[in-house]
Order: sequence, then C-alpha cells, then structure tokens
Amino acid sequence: MKNLYSPLDEKTVRSLKLGEIVNITGPVVTGRDEVHIRALEYLDEGKDVPVCLNEAALYHCGPIMKQNQDGSWSVVAAGPTTSARMNALEPRFIREFRIRAIIGKGGMSKEVVEAMKEVGCVYLAATGGVAVTYAEGLARVTGHDWADLGMPEALWQFQTKSLGPLIVAIDANGNSLYENVKQKVAENLAKMQ
Repeated sequence: MKNLYSPLDEKTVRSLKLGEIVNITGPVVTGRDEVHIRALEYLDEGKDVPVCLNEAALYHCGPIMKQNQDGSWSVVAAGPTTSARMNALEPRFIREFRIRAIIGKGGMSKEVVEAMKEVGCVYLAATGGVAVTYAEGLARVTGHDWADLGMPEALWQFQTKSLGPLIVAIDANGNSLYENVKQKVAENLAKMQ
C-alpha cells in the first residue's frame, strides 16, 4: 500500500498508477451535491469560497457527525457517496478549484475524466459498506462550513490518518478500471454470440 500525504501536488498525482492501493494522511474535505452547487454559485456571484477547496482531496461523503460536550465534533460514520451524482457539476469544480483527488464510489463520467486529465486529478475508489472503518481514518475535524445545508451536505474538513484503503480507479491519464471492466464485459458478450 502506498502512503499519500495531502495536500497532494500534481507531480505525485500524475505518478499514481491504475490499480494502486493507497491511503491518505493529511487534510481531506467532504462535499456532495450541495457543496458543489453552493461553491460554484459563490464563484459566479463573486463571494468568497472556503480556501480548503483549493487543490483539495475531496471525499464524496455525507458523514454522520456527533457534537461533543466541549463543542468539538467527531465523525461516527463516513461511507462513500455514489460519485455519479456529481457528474454534471464535477468538471467545472475540478477546473475551478484544481481538485487533486476525488474519493468516492462507482466512478465518474467521461467529461469528469477529461477535467481530471487536464488538471492532474485522480479518482480513488472507496469500498461501500465500511463507513465506520473510513470514519476512523478521518482522525480529527478541523472545521466545517455551510452547516445550514445540513449535516451530510455541509463542507467538513478533516485531518486524516491513513484514510483507506483506496484504489486508484481512474488515474490522471484517463485510464479507468470502470472502462476496463465495461470493455471486458462487451468482449465476453461478443464471444457468447
């Protein structure tokens, strides 16, 4: 397993190979549909957007959080959200914020992959059904924005410690495990006919 340390730089991202298993230590933010929508609207309106999005490792996740007696926050569960939900928003989001890594499940569209190639971004597949395990990797909450969106939709900021395992499922050259599987299925179906 390869240990990655965020913030990730473009050279490191472009060196990652399809199928590599990695984990991440360092800053990671969570954001789903509503974070994408608000951040892009704020840009269009000339409003300030939280700087934590710049060159971020972005986890498509709606974490379940608990506020502690001292006012701090702890994560209870943090499973990946199906990334395709963000397909319409993600190409511009990647380009505007120079996103370096997306963590999620299920892959993303060809338009997103093109933006990833352009900017230097990878897609790291997280396994569904292990939300508590991934919560352990989100070691400490360092902040949150846009709480009015609701707990799972807010922009949460974490200091991670060995968040993973994650698989490089789409690399910064546009190679995709998802496309490879689709191609193999099509080949196998063609042989059966």
